Amino acid sequence: MSATRYLEIAEQLSAELAECARGTRVASEAEIARRFGVGRAAARAAVQELERRFVVRRIQGSGTFVNRRIDYVISRSVPPSWSTTIAAAGATPRALVKSVRTIPLPAGLAGRFERPAGSPVHEVVREFYIDDLLASWTHEWIPVDEVPYLDLALHAVDSVDLVLRQTVRVRPMRAWCRVSIDVPPAEVLRVLRMENSQPAWLVESVSRDEAIGNVLMCSRTWTRADAVRVVVELDERAATGDEVATPRRVVTPR
Repeated sequence: MSATRYLEIAEQLSAELAECARGTRVASEAEIARRFGVGRAAARAAVQELERRFVVRRIQGSGTFVNRRIDYVISRSVPPSWSTTIAAAGATPRALVKSVRTIPLPAGLAGRFERPAGSPVHEVVREFYIDDLLASWTHEWIPVDEVPYLDLALHAVDSVDLVLRQTVRVRPMRAWCRVSIDVPPAEVLRVLRMENSQPAWLVESVSRDEAIGNVLMCSRTWTRADAVRVVVELDERAATGDEVATPRRVVTPR
């Protein structure tokens, strides 16, 4: 048998699974081995290749299922809101607030906030879901003087972006962002129920008030790479100062 037979099997299965709905159960390794007349090792390698391509997702104790990633678009023209971005991609978003507490502004964030270290900020920890999948773990920091009663506001609505727009009457705009992909810390792997070797997107972001430019929020979010494909749209207006923007789309590597 050819050493690349598992790749041929993966190609055929990938084409077939493209016609299946997300969440459809995939044949077991034993079934794949019998169908293609190969050993379990080749069948296992084919499924692992499908995982690497994000075509399928394995759930420990449950099986292997068809996976569909969605585009998570980062752009100046898109509000810095998880719920808005996920809904625009055609999925159902949900946020779960894990904690809200007031802390001194960490020294590492003082430069981004343009405030002295130690200034009071809210630290918000949230879980984000895409449909029923726990996809992201995020920490957000918001100056207390911008939203004094953020903890109470988040009992009514779980969107920080919406609280800022409705309570403070500001328009948050993503002013700075850094996207990378790496294996998360152990705590994040545990929360997102990921295996130790799985990479995830890390998105660090600063949002400002579109009208006056003061910093409203800094965030740090880990997101499963098998849940989203991060898409960054660069706005030429930021570089040229032109009134009319011509967005250019940059798709991060698979």
